[in-house]
Amino acid sequence: MAVGVRWATTEDAAALAVVRCEMALHYRQPPLAFDRAEAATRQWLTDESPAYPHFALAFAGGEVAGLASVAIAHPGIDLEGLMFLKDLFVRDNARNRGVGQALVGFLAGQCLAKGIGRIDLTTEDWNEGALRFYDRFGAERHGQKIFLRLSGEALRTAARS
Repeated sequence: MAVGVRWATTEDAAALAVVRCEMALHYRQPPLAFDRAEAATRQWLTDESPAYPHFALAFAGGEVAGLASVAIAHPGIDLEGLMFLKDLFVRDNARNRGVGQALVGFLAGQCLAKGIGRIDLTTEDWNEGALRFYDRFGAERHGQKIFLRLSGEALRTAARS
């Protein structure tokens, strides 16, 4: 199956919303209302910088097949930027058909073209399928970092500091 990947634009809001709704169900979250998901997606796509897009979409057979949600950080001490892969999701009907590989390949190509030195990501330690997927690319497991999150009351506490 031929897979095409490109950065999402505002015209892709509905396609991206379809994937986000399916993603919520896959991760056993409350269902998203399509209209709300599309409106939020359109706003995100309108607000993002053309220099630093946030969503890559994969298409196969004329339909949206998956997404990658990323954030790009400016260069650090090593003078190379960083792409953080927040989410990589392939729709059920497109799994095991090269969609995930096409998305990661697209992101890696964008990094090389823009002087971005690495892609960082997280996955659950129990998710053997994801770990095997990233191992195929030669991803290094970095145990020296701990993933932390500020949300809810912790976020409010930090805001009061």
